[in-house]
Amino acid sequence: MISYKQKLPHITTFILDVDGVLTDGTLILMPTGEMVRTMHTKDGYAMQLAIKKGFRIAVITGGRDKMVEERLKYLGLTDIYSGVRDKMDAYTDLLYSYNLKPEEIIYMGDDVPDIQVMREVGLSCCPNDAVPDVRAISEYISPIEGGKGCVRDIIEQTMKVQGKWFDEADHTQAI
Repeated sequence: MISYKQKLPHITTFILDVDGVLTDGTLILMPTGEMVRTMHTKDGYAMQLAIKKGFRIAVITGGRDKMVEERLKYLGLTDIYSGVRDKMDAYTDLLYSYNLKPEEIIYMGDDVPDIQVMREVGLSCCPNDAVPDVRAISEYISPIEGGKGCVRDIIEQTMKVQGKWFDEADHTQAI
C-alpha cells in the first residue's frame, strides 16, 4: 500500500465538507432562529493561499448558510455546493466541469454522508474527531479536530510537498 504522502504531489483539488471539517460541528441556536457556526482563521489562510497558488478548492455541504457561503467566497472559493442531498452528484459535476481525475483530488469529510465520495477520490482524509466509519476508510487522519485547523494541516502538507507553501509575497492577504 502506498503512503498518503506519495499521493500529495499529484493533488490539484481539495473538496471539503463544512460542518465537522471547516467548523467543529457545533451550532449555536440564536433566539432569532439563526444558527451560528465558527471557522478557524488558519484554515481560511491556507485555503486562500492554495487558491492563489492555483489549487482548486470546492465545498460540498448539506447545510445552507449564507454567512458560510460569504466567508468561503471571501476566501476565493467559487465552487460551493450548498444544500446538497447527494454529494456524489456534486462530485461528479466537479469532475466533468474541470476535467478532473480522481487521483488529483483530496476529499476531507467527517460523517456518513461523506463516505461515498471519499471512496472515489485519490486521497480521502478526515479530522481527528470524525465518526468511526469515516476514520476507517480515511487514508489520512489529521491529528487536528474539525474546525480547529485540520483543513490547514492537509493543505499545508500538500503545498509543502509541491514546493508551493512559503513565499513572502503570498503572506499579505487578510483572512
